[in-house]
Amino acid sequence: MIKKTHFLLFFVLILASSCHVGRFFVWNFADSKDHKKFQNVDLQNEGSPFYFTDASSDNNLKLPVKITRKNKEYEFEDALIKNGTVAFLIIKNDSILYEKYFDDYEESTIHPSFSIAKSFVSAIIGIAIEDGYIGSVQDPITDYLPELNKESFGAITIEHLLDMQSGIKFNEGYFNPFGHVSKFYYGRNLKKYIGKLKTETEPGKEWNYISVDAQLLGLIVENATQQPLNEYLEKKIWQPLGMEYDASWSIDSKKNKTVKAFCCLNARARDFAKFGRLYLNNGTWNGKQIISEDWVTKSTTFDSYKNHVIYSYLWWHNRQSEIVTDSTTLPSVYKERYSQKKNEEKQKIIIYPYPDFYARGILGQFIYVHPKKNMIIVRLGKEYGKTNWGELFKEIAEMN
Repeated sequence: MIKKTHFLLFFVLILASSCHVGRFFVWNFADSKDHKKFQNVDLQNEGSPFYFTDASSDNNLKLPVKITRKNKEYEFEDALIKNGTVAFLIIKNDSILYEKYFDDYEESTIHPSFSIAKSFVSAIIGIAIEDGYIGSVQDPITDYLPELNKESFGAITIEHLLDMQSGIKFNEGYFNPFGHVSKFYYGRNLKKYIGKLKTETEPGKEWNYISVDAQLLGLIVENATQQPLNEYLEKKIWQPLGMEYDASWSIDSKKNKTVKAFCCLNARARDFAKFGRLYLNNGTWNGKQIISEDWVTKSTTFDSYKNHVIYSYLWWHNRQSEIVTDSTTLPSVYKERYSQKKNEEKQKIIIYPYPDFYARGILGQFIYVHPKKNMIIVRLGKEYGKTNWGELFKEIAEMN
C-alpha cells in the first residue's frame, strides 16, 4: 500500500511538471537562485573585456555611518547584510571604490536580474529603431504582433508599453499562484498566454506597472529583427561593452524557447555595472555610439510630468519635493500640491524629478546611475530588505 506521504510527494511532482501553479507551490516565491530552475539561452562575450580600475583599497569614499532598519541603527555593512545584500559595488569615474560580496557570493557568482532586464529591453528597442527595424515609438504594436486583435490592441503604441500605460488587463500580484505574473514566470508557453490577453482601459491614460508590457516589447524586437532577443542583445550590447563573463537569459521552455523579456537576464555584478556606464555616458562606449544619445535622454529624463516622475521607458527615477517660496526658481518639469498642518497656513509644494535613474528588480536588484556625480551603484540581493535603496544610493552619491 502506498503511504500517504509518498502519494502526496508524487502528486506535488506531477503538479510541478505539468502547470505553472504547481511550480509556484513547489518553488514558492522568486529567489536569487532562480536562474538554476529554468531553461536558459546564452549571451556570450568575445574579444577583450573592459575592466574598471580597482581603487577600493585607496580612496576617500564616504559612506553613511548608520542605516536605520526596523527602527534600529546598524553600521553600514551590517545593514547591507541584515537586508539580504549579496553584492554591493560603488563606481565613480570608472574606478571601483567599494566592492563587497556576502553570504558565500563572490565576484564571479551569477545573479538573476529580475526586472533589471526590462531596462535592457528598453535599450534594445532604442537600438532596433536606430537600426531601422522599428519605425518609431508611435507605431501600433499590432504592426509587429499580428496575433493581437487590432480592434482591441490597435491603439496601443510601443511608447505605451515603454511607459507602462498600455491599458492591458494583467494581474501583477507576485503572491497569487493564479495571477498572470505567476503564469508568465513559471509557465512554459508565453506566446500562448499572450494570445489570450485582453485590454481593460484606454492606453495612455494611466500608469500601471505590468510585466506583460516588457514581454511584448521583447517579442516586438524579435519579430522586427527576425533574431532571438538574446542574440540581438549579445551582438548589440553584450559584446560591444566587453563584458567580463558570459551571461544567460531564461526562457519559458526548451520546446518553445521564448525569452522571458520581463525578467531573468542572469549576469555578474560588474557586468551589470557596465550597462550603467553605457547610460552614464549617454549611450557611448569608449568613443562608439551604442545607443543614440536622444534615446538615453528620453529614457532617463522628463520633458513632461508623467508617471509621477518615477518611471519612464522602463527605468525608475527618484524624485524630490520642496516648499515653494517667492525666491524659488521652478524646474522645467514639476507638479504643485498643497500641504496644511492643523492651525497653519497652506504651503505650496512642488514635486519634480531628481537627476538620477536606475534599473530595479524585485529582490532589490539595482543598477543606479547618478550622472552629475559620475557614479554607478550596483546592489544585488536575496531579498529586498527594509531599506529605501533609491534614497540610500542618492545619499551616497551626494556625499561623494
